[in-house]
Amino acid sequence: MEKDLQKISDYKWLLPRSFKAGMRVEGIIYGDKEIIDKAKEDRALEQVANVAFLPGIVKYSLAMPDIHWGYGFCIGGVAATDIEKGGVISPGGVGFDINCGVRLMRTNLTYKDIKTKIPSLVEALYRNIPVGVGSSGKIKLNSQQEKEVMLRGAEWAVELGWGVESDLECCEERGSWKGALPEEVSPRAYERGRNQLGTLGSGNHFVEIQEVEEIYKPEEAEALGIFPGQITLMLHSGSRGFGYQICDDFIKVMLEAAKKYHIYLPDRQLACAPVESKEAQRYIGAMKAAANYAWCNRQILMHLARESFSQVFGAAWSSLGMELIYDVAHNIAKFEDYEIEGNKKKLCVHRKGATRALGPDNTLLPPRYRSLGQPVIIPGDMGTASYLLLGTKKAEVESFSSTCHGAGRVMSRHKALKNISYNVLMEELREKDIVAMAKGRKTMVEEAPAVYKNIDTVIETVEKAGLSQKVCRMRPVGVIKG
Repeated sequence: MEKDLQKISDYKWLLPRSFKAGMRVEGIIYGDKEIIDKAKEDRALEQVANVAFLPGIVKYSLAMPDIHWGYGFCIGGVAATDIEKGGVISPGGVGFDINCGVRLMRTNLTYKDIKTKIPSLVEALYRNIPVGVGSSGKIKLNSQQEKEVMLRGAEWAVELGWGVESDLECCEERGSWKGALPEEVSPRAYERGRNQLGTLGSGNHFVEIQEVEEIYKPEEAEALGIFPGQITLMLHSGSRGFGYQICDDFIKVMLEAAKKYHIYLPDRQLACAPVESKEAQRYIGAMKAAANYAWCNRQILMHLARESFSQVFGAAWSSLGMELIYDVAHNIAKFEDYEIEGNKKKLCVHRKGATRALGPDNTLLPPRYRSLGQPVIIPGDMGTASYLLLGTKKAEVESFSSTCHGAGRVMSRHKALKNISYNVLMEELREKDIVAMAKGRKTMVEEAPAVYKNIDTVIETVEKAGLSQKVCRMRPVGVIKG
């Protein structure tokens, strides 16, 4: 395996088609030697090669520096298929938590303003935001309301008072992706989504209070409303059991479709169908429904976070300057135009644990960000830094406007439970002045800083590779987890 991987630069490696007979394109992996060595250990490179078998795939099978083993695609996997040439869509290239994503808010508060209030803020967040596996929220939807959420996403929440119009401007698709098909969503998915709107979930989902500790691009930071010592709020969640069920349902559909269309792949987890086929169109409609559910969910979570701050400070959230900077999706397939061999092509771009990173002047960006490029939000974890970056023109050319979505795991949850002490972990967080609350000890241990790659190294990789440019670094001061 090692002799086949070719170093292009200190941050970029080529996986040639000779790596595995049947690859339609080469693979590109972004990472330093340490990241590449980790990818070899968990067989993620094999998944990069397997994705290169997809019908219609163009240019490369890509992997970002947060690469690690996933379902079908590796986490950090990016692949684009040419729709006109029989290009396919694969649920394994989107993921189970459809439109899992992150949104970042700024405030006009500083660390000095909140230092003594951090325990109260964390307690308020934990009290107001339901967390944990299968958690249920205060919002109970009937079937018609659930259809409205699927069709209208965050727009539905804002209309009911859980946000303001400017929030929508700062989301991909304005938080409401047109073309969702509620009729393609199974009764079981309806059932699972009915009581989970406005809930955080479990695993690596979180709400985190952060302090801006370093600014790299002062002019861009000012344009984004960022200043040193500022308090920001980041939240990470997705489509909950609703999206999981939709993925599960359509993997079965795609397994049959792959047989029907004579698609042969080295991994059944990559089951797929041509984008223009009936099966794919059904999945796309259901995927959009799940994406809208996720945007609506994050909108409501943001509203609950704003309410929590209002309660602690005895002031309206608007007076605290709690404005949305941006909301980015991590697990999604989007339909975007790119130039391939001199021709403009409509591609199906899978981003599995990867973030879109549009460069300046892209018409898909809201006017306020068009001169800057897309805000890119890369979380670390509860014990290390997170970053705000901007997308680049180079990413548009080289990686289908994609960058990493986080640090990337290096230790399984099972291994973490065996090797990490809860008491030692909590003491380490206290020494860093981080207040943390979770549903149980298990979640805290499974998401300990030691289970992830060094976020600074990952960010250095995407910046040196030109896929995004860092604006500021934020350190955690308070966090709730599922």
